[in-house]
Amino acid sequence: MLGLMPKITDKNVLVGSANADDAGIYRISAETAVVLTADFFTPIVDDPYWFGAISAANSLSDVWAMGAKPVVALNLAMFPPQSEFFASMQQVMQGGIDKMVEAGVSIIGGHTIKDKEPKFGYSIMGLVHPDKVLDNSKARPGDALILTKKIGTGVISTGVKVGMCGTAAIEEMTLSMAALNKKAGEIMVQVGVSTATDITGFGLIGHLNEVLSASRCRARLSSGSVPYFEEAVRLAKDDVIPEGSNRNRTTYEPHIDWACDIPEHERVLMNDAQTSGGLLIFVPSEKRNKLTRALEKAGILAAHIGDVIDGPAKNNKRIIVER
Repeated sequence: MLGLMPKITDKNVLVGSANADDAGIYRISAETAVVLTADFFTPIVDDPYWFGAISAANSLSDVWAMGAKPVVALNLAMFPPQSEFFASMQQVMQGGIDKMVEAGVSIIGGHTIKDKEPKFGYSIMGLVHPDKVLDNSKARPGDALILTKKIGTGVISTGVKVGMCGTAAIEEMTLSMAALNKKAGEIMVQVGVSTATDITGFGLIGHLNEVLSASRCRARLSSGSVPYFEEAVRLAKDDVIPEGSNRNRTTYEPHIDWACDIPEHERVLMNDAQTSGGLLIFVPSEKRNKLTRALEKAGILAAHIGDVIDGPAKNNKRIIVER
């Protein structure tokens, strides 16, 4: 569908849709550019409050991934019109409000329509200096890949739907998805990194591939260094896999060179469709320790899962996965 969009000719559009980046960027002066993004989805958890909180955290992530600061938001809400649903709708809204307050973002309006299935999210506007945008084209050979949240929320969400998950696993997943990437985004900007992206629907492999494609680089990943939810590992071994994750695997398989000893469940999880995942940060090797120490001091996961490497992709395979 993006192919139907008109060609962008406005020179003030610094980031459009060409490289499948996390957000659009528009320059309004020599010192200021606006960051624009929108995201909404159907309930990912049963609790309406946490659905709203996760929706907010997910929407905000795109702005932090661009190295920017979110400032204002608009609600995007689709709810059943029956009066008995109003209490749940209020809880959804409150969950989102609380996260926006935590992020220091003002909700200034929005739009609501009637719909049979609930959907909720936000359109976010942020600010960034035009010369400090962390777009997808800025990864460089030698960059270390640092991941800030565990992988496997898609698999666990599917496990919840079929009644295969316990309370502890659901709580761990929920708190992870609701956790803001605010502090991680601020730290990486302070340290000075090449670029970043947030891990959402296209999974770890898919979002990494987008950056590598735009930056014309390759990467070597260590599957054993990727942090997975323990429950997600168990479910993936039992073949509990969401449709989106299977679709990711089919889409990105041509770009991956798997070592023969990579377990099947890890191949699944590295393609797992995430909701409100962590940041994947591309940091120059000489700054890696500084970044990971700062993240860990702030209580944030900082897993070194691989590195960007030089050289053209062989047979279009940009990602080498080793054990």
